Amino acid sequence: MLDAIRWDTDLIRRYDLAGPRYTSYPTAVQFDGHVGTFDLFHALRESRKALRPLSLYVHVPFCANICYYCACNKVITKDRGRALPYLQRLEQEIQLIACHLDPAQKVEQLHFGGGTPTFLSHDELRQLMATLRKHFNLLDDDSGDYGIEIDPREADWSTMGLLRELGFNRVSIGLQDLDPAVQRAVNRLQSLEETRAVIDAARTLQFRSINIDLIYGLPRQTPENFARTIDEVINLQPDRLSVFNYAHLPERFMPQRRINSEELPTPAQKLEMLQGTIEQLTAAGYRYIGMDHFALPDDELAIAQEESTLQRNFQGYTTHGHCDLIGLGVSAISQIGDLYCQNNSDLNQYQNTLASAQLATSSGLLCNADDRLRRAVIQQLICNFSLEFAQIEQAFNIDFQGYFGDLWPQLQSMADDGLITLDNERITVLPAGRLLVRSVCMVFDAYLEQQNRQRFSRVI
Repeated sequence: MLDAIRWDTDLIRRYDLAGPRYTSYPTAVQFDGHVGTFDLFHALRESRKALRPLSLYVHVPFCANICYYCACNKVITKDRGRALPYLQRLEQEIQLIACHLDPAQKVEQLHFGGGTPTFLSHDELRQLMATLRKHFNLLDDDSGDYGIEIDPREADWSTMGLLRELGFNRVSIGLQDLDPAVQRAVNRLQSLEETRAVIDAARTLQFRSINIDLIYGLPRQTPENFARTIDEVINLQPDRLSVFNYAHLPERFMPQRRINSEELPTPAQKLEMLQGTIEQLTAAGYRYIGMDHFALPDDELAIAQEESTLQRNFQGYTTHGHCDLIGLGVSAISQIGDLYCQNNSDLNQYQNTLASAQLATSSGLLCNADDRLRRAVIQQLICNFSLEFAQIEQAFNIDFQGYFGDLWPQLQSMADDGLITLDNERITVLPAGRLLVRSVCMVFDAYLEQQNRQRFSRVI
């Protein structure tokens, strides 16, 4: 079993820098308009030839209400009719993509995100899943990881029953905070009872896994009231928890301008919240997976980390990193072999492009040899907290210390500070460095010095 993380306030203050979350390397900041549909078709053909398994991500952008903290690509509307034209274009995209793949390519993972996927009516959800099953090889034996994001204010027992019937076996529930004052400050009023009802339904209907999302650093949060939220969440016993650091970037995300910055907790209070959360969750038996994520010891993510098979992609930590990831819908990102590509993030442009029978690919990147090497290094560090040089040397036919010789002083400095151990064979992220693993990964990021760090959240 991996050692528990160790809290070191001095290290955190020194290494708590802004940087990528590394759901990919290179990150989406590097995407440009030189990648288009031709590159996507070529990558799909290569996927078909190799018969690689698939992971599908479907983006449903609609929300009935705005949450002021939100930085997702979404459309706020009370008009449920807005979904119909979008779904028509989404189905077109499904058809255009699927015809370049082989029916034998199994969909091991499926995820509906948003927005609020349950904004769709029951009939619309049925139709969308029928279209996916018609054009992709979805598993029908409940062995796939098929998940959906749930807003408990938009779901009830009948909704949960429908989702289970359609093949979903994982749910991710947005909660953020249970304190009424905090909820009012971010315009998301959601009771514990609403949340518990959805979780009870998921358990009764035998969903395989339940994840709860929380955010620390929201207005009117204090270490004391957030600790009460954590206690209540522990009582709900989710299999996984995501505890995100709120990044206040009102210049980039317009809804955040409605947040009173004077009500935000201080950096010291945020650190106290995180430290308290880690202590509470650890005492309750949860394992720190990394990058804000916690899981029970028998969860697949925890087991994969124990076995050094954990991976990371645009859907976060996963056991399906070997799959080609196909993003469907506005702003969705695909990772197919060495190609990253993203759909247009503007709803009207996305729909208009597909209306002309063209895919809405707007940007992307094709990884070069250096990208692939650094991606493998970062993946090992961020998932397994260790890196064996021999594995990288064998896979990429390099001498590790020779290739990364200019980084050695930075790595040695981190070793001297107690974040990592460094020798001629490996890097190991120490318990005091695990909360700061992004900072270790940033050493290997060849693009970081060219980037505006304000685009990224802080490590803690």
